[in-house]
Amino acid sequence: MSQVTDTRTAISVQDVSVAFDGTEVLRSLSLSLEQGGRLGILGPAAGGKSVLLKLLVGLVAPDAGRVHILGTDISRGKEKTLMRVRRDVGMLFQNYALFDFMTVGENVAFPLARLGETEDDEIADRVSARLKAVGLAGSEAKMPSELSGGMKKRVGIARATIARPALLLYDEPTAGLDPVTTSKMYELIAADQADTGCTVVAVSSDVGALMNFSTELALVHEGSVRYRGPSHAISKSEDALVRQFVSGDDAGPL
Repeated sequence: MSQVTDTRTAISVQDVSVAFDGTEVLRSLSLSLEQGGRLGILGPAAGGKSVLLKLLVGLVAPDAGRVHILGTDISRGKEKTLMRVRRDVGMLFQNYALFDFMTVGENVAFPLARLGETEDDEIADRVSARLKAVGLAGSEAKMPSELSGGMKKRVGIARATIARPALLLYDEPTAGLDPVTTSKMYELIAADQADTGCTVVAVSSDVGALMNFSTELALVHEGSVRYRGPSHAISKSEDALVRQFVSGDDAGPL
């Protein structure tokens, strides 16, 4: 039976370690976030950020420690438990992960179609509304190959949010986008959160944009959390490595 924690806590990661082929990627990492929170995760490349996101959706299992998502322990969860939790989790993957054999409309509709609980007419209406919300009204019949990178990101957001999940995970939502499009993307994510009250976790290499968007920040370095706290306070952290990363100072190696 799954262990249940305080339902006010959306995410609770306790002393988690993950290794691949003998190389430890996450080291005794602990992290929590209350429901309705907005957390940005930043850090050097290959520091464990994307692995942490996959851990939160059950795509990676911890070698040690516990992971609770929306009150359910998924640390050693069976597929039935993971599927139940994933119904309440939406994720935007770094590489879009759109189905190239499906139209834009079919891609966005996929989470609802998979649940099998919504009539076709309602699905079509919700797809239309989501695409309009992300600035892609009328693009249902297009194929992913016809879209720019920014448009694919927006389709990914529409798909991740269409089922109104309680937890949304964004992996590099603005990678490769220009500053104007980046700003609009975060405005879209913030507006959706305000509408649904969902919990948001975003991983990004764009330090400035993520700091402006996030209420709270966690800096992950070499598989551990080096900073966890308010976004406005990170530049004053007592940890010199954290200050160096945020300021972009190249005075020493990370």
